Amino acid sequence: MMKKTAVITGADGGMGSEITKAVALAGYHVIMVCYTSFKGEERKSRIVLDTGNDDIEVVQADLSSMESVVEAARKIKRKTPSVELLMNNAGTMCTHFTRTEDGFEHTVAVNYLAPYLLTRLLLPLMHEGSRIVSMVSCTYAIGKIGPNFFTKGREGSFFRIPIYSNTKLALWLFTRELSERVKDKGITVNAADPGIVSTNIIRMDMWFDPLTDILFRPFIRTPRQGADTAINLLLDEKYEGVTGGMFASSKQRKLSDKYLHHPQMKELWEQTEKKLESFLVSENL
Repeated sequence: MMKKTAVITGADGGMGSEITKAVALAGYHVIMVCYTSFKGEERKSRIVLDTGNDDIEVVQADLSSMESVVEAARKIKRKTPSVELLMNNAGTMCTHFTRTEDGFEHTVAVNYLAPYLLTRLLLPLMHEGSRIVSMVSCTYAIGKIGPNFFTKGREGSFFRIPIYSNTKLALWLFTRELSERVKDKGITVNAADPGIVSTNIIRMDMWFDPLTDILFRPFIRTPRQGADTAINLLLDEKYEGVTGGMFASSKQRKLSDKYLHHPQMKELWEQTEKKLESFLVSENL
């Protein structure tokens, strides 16, 4: 019997490592998609020691470059005939405005366009029972998708928190729309909200004064606690067939109609498809 394959982006980060470890312990062939091969290989060695599963590979990808995402998908297709689990975990929050080689705002490229493109490219390897989970954030609720979303991240001047929120709303809308499109194939698509996690994206001292820091500290989760919801969505039998939901603390969040049937959901899919047209031609490679 063929071993099942799991693909995890940002697999060398705090939550990514925890998810990789859990999936490796469950006996999967794991493909870690990492920004640098060196850090990825280093983390992989530790996970092999911790889990006893040596069927783990590293694929290097710069998720701000769509060409790099296409190349990563090609490498994954050469390594496995099928993908049972896809975890879109990688995320970033830029401190200043940068445009990528493709002309997209950097945070938008990494947090939204890369998971959209990678998922679309790997869909032909997925089948009934395959699961896709994307890491969102409670900030989706303050997100807005404006006309300059792709190139500037938001309307008006650069401000990292609203741009981050906008990308998380976009990723949720993609999750929701995709769940409808692949329902008939038996592929499930859900979003996990990890809560406030102490990772490289959020260093509390960058955000708050010391008093606020003391007040918020009890609510900050470890990477393992933050990863729990995603791990359950990927591996727990009780989520078999459950699709199109957003989960926090492993419970389905009750969302208002605005977020379940967002007026921009289909439009955003079509706009994204158009922006990534030249990269999506490799969908059937």
